[in-house]
Formats: sequence, structure tokens, C-alpha cells
Amino acid sequence: MNSKSNLAGRIGQWSIRHRKAAILGWFAMVIAAFMIGNGMGVKEADSAHQGVGESARAAEIYEHGWPVDKDKQSVTEQVLVESKSLDAHDPEFKSAVHDVMHRLDAVKYVQEIESPYAQHENVRISKDSHAALVTYQLLAADRNEMLARIDKPQAAIATAAKGHSALSLRPVGDASIEKAVDEKDTKDFAKAEVTSVPLTLLILLLTFGAAFAAGVPVILALTAVLAAMGLMGPASAIQPVAGGFESVILLIGLAVGVDYSLFYIRRAREARAAGHDNDTAIGIAASTSGRAVLVSGLTVMVSMAGMYFAGISMFASFATATIIVVAVAMIGSLTVLPALLSKFGDKIEKGRLPGYGFMRRRAQKLAFWSRVTDRVLRRPKLSVAIAGSVLVAMAVPALSMHTALSGTESMSRSIEAVRTWDRVQALFPAQTLPVMVAVQADDVTKGSAAAAIKKFEQSTAKYQSLYTGRATHDVSDNKQVASVLVPAAGDGTDDISQQAMKKIRSDLAPAAFEDVNGVAFATSGTTAAIDDFNQSLKSHMPYVFGFVVIAAFLVLLVTFRSLVIPIKAIVLNVLSVGAAYGLLVAVFQRGWGESLLGFHSTGAISAWLPPFLFVILFGLSMDYHVFILSRIKEGVDDGMSTDEAVSRGIKRTAGVVTSAALIMVGVFSMFGTLSSIDMKQMGVGLAVAVLLDATLIRGVLLPASMKLLGSWNWWLPKRLDFLPQVSGEAEVVPAAA
Repeated sequence: MNSKSNLAGRIGQWSIRHRKAAILGWFAMVIAAFMIGNGMGVKEADSAHQGVGESARAAEIYEHGWPVDKDKQSVTEQVLVESKSLDAHDPEFKSAVHDVMHRLDAVKYVQEIESPYAQHENVRISKDSHAALVTYQLLAADRNEMLARIDKPQAAIATAAKGHSALSLRPVGDASIEKAVDEKDTKDFAKAEVTSVPLTLLILLLTFGAAFAAGVPVILALTAVLAAMGLMGPASAIQPVAGGFESVILLIGLAVGVDYSLFYIRRAREARAAGHDNDTAIGIAASTSGRAVLVSGLTVMVSMAGMYFAGISMFASFATATIIVVAVAMIGSLTVLPALLSKFGDKIEKGRLPGYGFMRRRAQKLAFWSRVTDRVLRRPKLSVAIAGSVLVAMAVPALSMHTALSGTESMSRSIEAVRTWDRVQALFPAQTLPVMVAVQADDVTKGSAAAAIKKFEQSTAKYQSLYTGRATHDVSDNKQVASVLVPAAGDGTDDISQQAMKKIRSDLAPAAFEDVNGVAFATSGTTAAIDDFNQSLKSHMPYVFGFVVIAAFLVLLVTFRSLVIPIKAIVLNVLSVGAAYGLLVAVFQRGWGESLLGFHSTGAISAWLPPFLFVILFGLSMDYHVFILSRIKEGVDDGMSTDEAVSRGIKRTAGVVTSAALIMVGVFSMFGTLSSIDMKQMGVGLAVAVLLDATLIRGVLLPASMKLLGSWNWWLPKRLDFLPQVSGEAEVVPAAA
């Protein structure tokens, strides 16, 4: 066959002829990308400019009064001093407070240390007088600096605690909690990596029957992840990124990197077994599975670009991370993989698994997927009815999905800093997250502006069930901005917090400021920011979903020159995503299986997860769809009937698709074991959707629907004949004896 008939085939042939350059070039690129990324560092988006909606307007007002100065930015931290027996006014208790304050005062970057005994608007000694709060400011230019600098004040607190055994001295605050959560996540991810890589190797070993062949996809995937991590440095210099992209790169990189290699190697070995010499077999794989990898990779990247339309920096960061890692994995599969296969030849069969031949013969006799396919094709209507009903039933709970942006309630209570935060909330209601109102005028200390601020503060005092303390305000040096803080009931994310925020935003603040000439105002705070995030996400979702669906439709339309294939692919993908949504609601919103997965339901699905899952799953499911349809189209192009082509295509791809799906399910499931509820939801959602996609969708609904549609599968209106002819896969013909 002519393996140069398409772009992937030509790239593969070049790699075969220039093996040394392809192999050395790949590893040089990986090392260079990683070193450049480490040298540059990743530029994170300024948290002050990540808001949306009214919260973003409030941030702009604040900046008029308090311009952002990275050298003077700070985060508020606290020390909870507590004793079961001592009163806060006992000498020993006071000694502990003064000791920790003295030690903190000696720490660089710590300032504005406030004693609980000083007069303050909000009491810092608990009602039972057995606990007190010491507050201080930690200077830090950004998140990374904050996490690095919190170590020293924490060490000072720990030293003070050793000298006062009758009391408990515990650090708490944004930096303390974030550092503790990061450390817990790092340990969890390390466990996930330690488990997922051996699991992937085991599945590949059972697939290929040889250790060498099993190791190649893992090496390619890990180097792709390494390179993508490094390339995020230069990418962030163009557009700063939000945190969390590392997890996405690891998750998606391992999944697609292994899958692409698996498709490629399996096809090369199939051609080799058919009698072709090694390089010819690789050339066949390049122009067949290589083309499927190219189309699939492009489809995944285009789908991921849909996250740019979410209007939120976190999603833009996820989009950039996934596009980079998929692009790197795709390029590696098309370039270095054929070079490696050519270099090692039949040595790739080294490390043969004992008894593999016997196991393979037994598997061939069982022919599970062949039997399933035969039965599905014999009763396509019944198959569609049963599989479709199962997926629709699973999707029904999604209709009652409630989303919320996670706060501390989603964090593991095994983290001491989180437990300390819970204790502070219980002991000091006035210390809970406030609602903040930014007020701007020519002079907020005089005239109508000052009167409006006073009116607003007095109005909040009438609602003691919503607000736990008296409203206070700070005035900027230029007297143009006032920051009004209203201590609110709740934990910042629960219903009462929402009521407190909405009362101010929709009633009290407008009543005080709306009709005052020359005064601008906006409501912010944690609760308001969460609400704005959710509302912005909901308003942007039609754009995200629309872009992903249209982009996938166009790619498949051009690839397969059929109007029916892309429409059917979209319907099947929506079914699998809907079923995954339904299961997430049942498990994480309604709490089914809490003890099994080790979590406590917050009664909501993380707001960022549904659109993220939709985009990721829509992209990843195209891996299987393109791979299987390419084999079916190959048969049709060779003159087979649609029924014959479907039967042969499904049977020939069933093994590799099952292996690929098991790897993805295994990798994603590891994230379901993490302590973070957000990560659990993501891992379980992805694992379930991929499992459903590889079984009910690709194993039942796809062949059954193609059987029912027959030749209509390939229908293309004459007005679309202008679409380019994309070279398809060619049949692997046995070599001449």
C-alpha cells in the first residue's frame, strides 16, 4: 500500500528514515521544554482581577482607593489560642498570647499583629472566655510567595505552643488552609500516580503480552506530560493562568498519551502479523491509526477550546493546559513512536508474559465482543431500546442538579487547619466571611456619600439573624473609596450566607446608595464572588456547549464526508455525558455511596465540573469514535456492505478500545480516591462516562444505529460535495510470500 497517502503516513515515513533525529529530537524537546518552563516559572493570574460580574466591579472600585502594590499585598492570618480549663484573662493564658505575639513580631513579612485584648469592633475572645484570636498580616506578592512565607510564622506559633502545654495554639487563615490543602493534595496525587502508572502498565502488559511493548506508551505519555508542564511557562507569559492546571495535564496527558500509542502499536503489530516487514508495517500503522490519532487529537483540541468561551480564567487555563498536552502527545505519537518501533523492530516483543499465548487463545475462543456485536446486529431495534433506556434512566437525576462553588465545606476534615477553621467559626461568629460593599465618591467622608454609608450600616443592624456583628468601614488615603464590611452569618457558601449577601445586594445597598448623586457602589466578598461565578458560568454555558458541538460536527463532517455520522456522534456523546451527570447527582448531591467513597455530601455538584466534564468527555470520546469509524469506513471504501463493515470494524477494534477504556477508567478512578470532593467528583464523573462510552455507546448503540441506518450512514447532500476528500485508512493486505 502507499503509506504516503496522507499527512500522518508521510510523517511516519520521515520518522522511519530519520530514526535518530526523531528520537533525539523528541527527548531534546522534552528536556528543553521542562527546563525553560522551570526557568521561567508559571505566571499566575492576579486573584484581584479574576472576578466576574458585580464582584469584578467592586474590585475595580477598591483599586481606585487601594491600588494594587505587589510589594505591599497581604493576607490575614490568625492564631487560635484555646484552653479547656483556663480563662482568657488568666495570667497563664495571657502569657501564651503575649509569647506568640512576640515571636510573630520577630518574623520577617509579618505585620499589624493585633491582640485579642485590644478594643475592636468584633470581639476576639469567645463567649465562654476559653478561646481568643490573635490576628496578623502576612506580606506576599502572590500565591506562591504566600505559601512559601507562611512557614516561618507557623514555626513561630509551634514554638510558642511547646512552651504552653496547658493551651492549644493553632494557626488558621487563607494561607494556612491553602498550604495544608496543597500538602494533602500533593500526597494524594503521589498516591494516585504510584497506583495509576502500575495499573496502566498491567493493562498494557495484558494487551500486548510483552513488557517492552507495554512500557513504550507509558514512557511517551509521561514525557508528553513533562513537556506540557514546561510549556505552560511560556504560555502563561502570554496569558497568566489560574491554579489547578497541573492536575488536568496529568489526568489528560496520561489518558490520551497511552491511548494514542496503544492504537498505533496495535495496528503496527497487526500489519506485522499479516506478513509485512517491520518498516512497512509501521508505515501502514502511520497512514491508518496515525491518521485516526491526528483526526482525534485535532478534534479533542478543538473541543477543549470551547472552555475559552466560559468567560472565567480557570477555564481558560484548563483549555490551554489540555490543548498543549494533547498536542504534545499527538505529535509524539506521529513522530517519535514510529521511529522507536522502527529502531527496536521485533525486539519490542521482549519481556514476553508467561502463558500469554494460552490466555490470548482462550480470549479468542470466548470472543466476548464478537458475540455481543453479532447479537446487537441481529436485534438492532431491541439493542437501541435497552441501551438507550438505561442511559436515559441514568441521566434523569441530572434534571435536579444543583451546582455551587466549593468552599471549606468540600475540604477534608482530616486536615488540621480545616478543623481549626471550623472551630473558629463556632467560637467567633463575627469572624466569619463578611459581605463587602465598595463605595466610591469624590469624598466618602463628607456630604451625601458619608450619610449614605451611615444609613447603610444602620440598616444592617435591623437583621441580626443575617449579620453577626456591627458593620464597619475603612476609608482610603485619598478619601475616594470606602470599604464597608458586614459580618454575615453562615460559612460563606451555605443558604444563610446567600440570604445575607442577597439582602445587601438587592435591597440594603441599593436603598442606601442608588439614588445618591456621584456615588458608585458594588457588593463583593466570598459569597458574592461565588454567586457571580455561578451566574457567569450559567450565562456562558450556551456558548461553550454550542462551540464544542459545532466544532466536533464540522471535524467529523469533513473527515467522514457524511452528514449523519457527526449528528449521530453528537447524540451518542450527549447520552453518555448525561448519564455521567445523573450518576454524579445521585452519588455526590444525594449522598449515595458516601461511605464507599469516603466523603460527606455537600448537597451540590461543583459549579465548574459540569461544563468541564462536557468539554473533556466530548473530546475524549472522539478518540474511540474516530478510531472505530475509521475502520468501518475503511471496509465501506473497500466495497463491503455497511453491515459487513460495521461487524468487522467493531470486532477488530473491540480489544484495543476495551484496553484503552480500561486505562482511562483506571487513571480517572485514582482521582476518585483523593480527599478533595472536587477531585472525587471529577474522577468518578470521567471514569463512569468513559466506561459507558466504551461499552453501551460504542459496543451497543453505535453498531445498532449503523445497522438500522444502513447506507444512510454515509449520506452527504450534493450541495456539500465541495468538501475535501480526506484520505482514509487502507486495509492491511498480507504481504506476498
